[in-house]
Amino acid sequence: MTARNVVAIDLALQGGGSHGAFTWGVLDRLLEEDWIQIEAVSGTSAGAMNACALVEGLARGGPDAARAKLRAYWTAVARAGLFSPIQRSPLDRMMGRWSLEFSPSFHFYRNVLSRISPYVLNPFSVNPLRDVVRDVFDFDAINACTSAKLFIAATNVRTGRRKVFRQPKISAEAVLASACLPYLSHAVEIDGDAYWDGGFMGNPPLFPLVDETNARDLMIIWINPFERPQLPLTAFEIEDRLNEIVFNGSLIEELRALGFLAEIIREENLERDAYREINLHCIDAEAEMRQLGASSKLNAEWAFFDHLHKLGRRTADNWMTRHGNDLGARTTFRPYFVFEESLRPAHLRGGTRRPREVDPAK
Repeated sequence: MTARNVVAIDLALQGGGSHGAFTWGVLDRLLEEDWIQIEAVSGTSAGAMNACALVEGLARGGPDAARAKLRAYWTAVARAGLFSPIQRSPLDRMMGRWSLEFSPSFHFYRNVLSRISPYVLNPFSVNPLRDVVRDVFDFDAINACTSAKLFIAATNVRTGRRKVFRQPKISAEAVLASACLPYLSHAVEIDGDAYWDGGFMGNPPLFPLVDETNARDLMIIWINPFERPQLPLTAFEIEDRLNEIVFNGSLIEELRALGFLAEIIREENLERDAYREINLHCIDAEAEMRQLGASSKLNAEWAFFDHLHKLGRRTADNWMTRHGNDLGARTTFRPYFVFEESLRPAHLRGGTRRPREVDPAK
């Protein structure tokens, strides 16, 4: 078999609680390809956790060490989850559901948290994830890594702006800030500023990858469903769908900007290298992830993580079979379908609509 030329790629890892185990599976499969060189990673929330594990592993021992560190992180989360009061009910298990729809403890906490501030309910800011992050990750190794850049997004509570943490400023607090849901935890204080989950403003951030790396290929691992055919009817369903829309919104806007830039480069015949045209790729399992209830993002069972890990590996393997040869050569994800007709390409006059295109990667 002819050896492949090395292709440098950037990875953008979306957040989504326990659903981040899908991303673990995707990364586990990609790390088997010795011709793929990961130049930089951005991540938010669970994506930030995966990104830290990936970069630390690459710094310490390359792809095999990265795979081991990813497994170690998710194993530690599952171990901590054994002591969580929020568990699937016997009915959920009997019905073969990974969600917590029939869990009394889940509904109790959800109702309480919707009415009582975490500053009242959890005055000492107890966060089991804090111990996992501090025990699993070596931030000295992450910050010293020169082979892969790391970008972690959080949301500044006071300014409403996105904050991107970079090496050598990656810390346990920065990672916890990226995963700080305001109705569950106290805002994370760093250098006098307060931060919430990065998903509100960058899930995940793309432009640090475009602006600060040399890789031509950018791969998004997308885990939050973009579309849901069923109309949400209950109060919880409406809240869950609203959260999905909000946590996809910033990514959609950045994709729109990249799409518009690509249109200008192509239609004006501009120099690709000078204007940094990106080969965009996306790995997702939209149909499968749509079947999971939003409550399953709080399911910390190892069996669930293992299920998502296998789904991620299988999805990535199928993608590599179909598009592996496109890495380093061409875009496989043209997100015009995201914008309906709102994206007006540079070569069309104002008021002219372009027919909706089908994503070639689907």
